[in-house]
Amino acid sequence: MKIGDIVLAVVLAVAGAVSAAGLHQMTEVDRPIDAFGLVLAAGVGLVLAVRRVHPVATLAANTVLLTVYLWLAYPYGPVMFTFVVAVYTVGRYLQLRPAVVTTAAAIPVLASHLLVNPASASGTYGLIPVSAFALVPLAIGVLVRVNRESVERARAEMIRERVSDERLRVAQEVHDVVGHGLAAIKMQADIALHLMARKPDQAEIALRAISQTSEEALDELRATLTVVRGRAPAPGLSLLPDLADRMNHAGVEVNLDVVGTQRSLPAAVDLAGYRVVQESLTNVLKHGPVKRASVSVAYEDGAVHVAVTNPAEADVVGDGFGIPGMRERVTSLGGQFRAGPNGNGLFEVRARLPTAPNSLGEDA
Repeated sequence: MKIGDIVLAVVLAVAGAVSAAGLHQMTEVDRPIDAFGLVLAAGVGLVLAVRRVHPVATLAANTVLLTVYLWLAYPYGPVMFTFVVAVYTVGRYLQLRPAVVTTAAAIPVLASHLLVNPASASGTYGLIPVSAFALVPLAIGVLVRVNRESVERARAEMIRERVSDERLRVAQEVHDVVGHGLAAIKMQADIALHLMARKPDQAEIALRAISQTSEEALDELRATLTVVRGRAPAPGLSLLPDLADRMNHAGVEVNLDVVGTQRSLPAAVDLAGYRVVQESLTNVLKHGPVKRASVSVAYEDGAVHVAVTNPAEADVVGDGFGIPGMRERVTSLGGQFRAGPNGNGLFEVRARLPTAPNSLGEDA
């Protein structure tokens, strides 16, 4: 039982008893109130204390007590409001069918007092107020329940969408970090296998590079998981020199050019720009016929431009999740993305990311 229900029950019980004690003196038709009448007038209110826990039992008890009260010709008054609350509760907390059935069963029981109570209206004129006392609160209760259920469904759907978006974000982060590291390790492993028999010294260098790359990849994966848990800042464009250095050690010659004044960017934009460069360089390492790439970052008012170009065959086509993942990162922030051959023997990945707060997500 809720405290609010107990308070409501006590208030209605007191109001019913007090009003019954005073109203019988206003007309000679009503039966003078006595101790039994006061008990009934208080009882119809007190049963509401358990209305949310046992709505059907509450309506049944209220209907029986109120019907007996009216059969004995005690005066009308606030006691009738207790029936309204009981019916509303049935509509609010039961599904439509059982709520309608329960209310329909209560109406004729309560209406039976019209046959014996001298103060009641006769015939149809008596059934109209009795039906209204049942149907109106029932309809209100059903509407409130349907509205609450709609709000709860919308909230649950929003939570599911947030969970799905978070899973996708984590998957993208892990793909970018692990894919980058594994591509570099595979390249060095192929070099080591090729040189093992003829140039063991060079093979040893490649194996050391594998060890270093795997350690760096594990460190970045740990850092990414820490970011996902919200415990550390995400990587950004300021770390591109470190990324270029790692790719140089992995076998890709990277030329980094920054145009404009570097400035603090929104975290999502900073991370997206970094991941675009990282994934592009990983693709160069995995698929590029020439292990060479140029990275350009240009800062301008309201946006930052990121471009990565590398030599490639004219018919090269991106596959896997890399390019779609980059495109989704950029467009979800309201940016523009393009990836493909530029007609000069180069494959180009270009992204424009808006940096103004009111621009983020406009085109998502």
